[in-house]
Amino acid sequence: MRPFRAVGELLRGDSGADRIVPPSGFTVRLTSFTSAAMAFLAVFALALSLASGRLAHRWSAALADTATIRVAAPAGQMKTQVAKVMEILKQTPGVTSARPLTDAEQKKLLEPWFGPDLPLDALPVPRLIDLRVADSGFDADGLKNRLAGAVPGAVLDDHTRWRAPLVAAADRLRLLGLVCILLIAGATAAMITLAANAALAANDQVIAVLRLIGARDVYIARAFIRRFTLRALAGALIGTLAGTGAIALLPAASAAGGFLTGLGFQGFGWLWPLVIPPLAAIVAFGATRSAAFATLRGLS
Repeated sequence: MRPFRAVGELLRGDSGADRIVPPSGFTVRLTSFTSAAMAFLAVFALALSLASGRLAHRWSAALADTATIRVAAPAGQMKTQVAKVMEILKQTPGVTSARPLTDAEQKKLLEPWFGPDLPLDALPVPRLIDLRVADSGFDADGLKNRLAGAVPGAVLDDHTRWRAPLVAAADRLRLLGLVCILLIAGATAAMITLAANAALAANDQVIAVLRLIGARDVYIARAFIRRFTLRALAGALIGTLAGTGAIALLPAASAAGGFLTGLGFQGFGWLWPLVIPPLAAIVAFGATRSAAFATLRGLS
């Protein structure tokens, strides 16, 4: 019950003890500004972390259930080679569907590199076959061996070499976002500690008088802890609202924009920023409590 009692006393406060802490000055501005700025940055770090997680899942899901076969053969033999590949695919467990891409689809794939007027008929462009794979997967090595024996010009690409680096990069971005949140919490604690130390040092004479009349260090420290915790909470709330508003103004997620337009919250993810102000208050509570008791011991 002691933690709940401490929280109740912290919120209730003591008007006499509160007068110990200066109601204005640079410590107020430093604590409030630091909490607001760090909360603003924490919103973006949190958005980066969540967006990276979604990106990793989307990339993995988009590539995990697909594969591609590239068939290279002379123009007169292309249809025969493609037919052989299709026959092998029909007998391959785990391949749910397969179809050769049309000339229009292949031209669209190559258009970003060669322009819209690419003459496919005049170029030895391989035929691509799009595969859809079951969730249980398929024997890629076995399929490669069968293709090598029956259709030497057919090459299987199961997208593993593309999927793994992309997912790893997205996972590292997510980890980077979490590290940024930890660094923000550490910087907030450091700045609030400095502000609390400055306020305690500025009131050393008042503290000495309070001790003379019987005030205990716990009573004195509680006043500083409450004032700085509430300042941090108010500043973090302002910074969180500003950061969430800035995230809401970003362009909506789209396929054309890719990752940059998906940097935001989705669905219940919009509730995550609500944890930032309480966390800021907890950080401020711990930092101020540590600084207060350390400084009071030094003033003894």
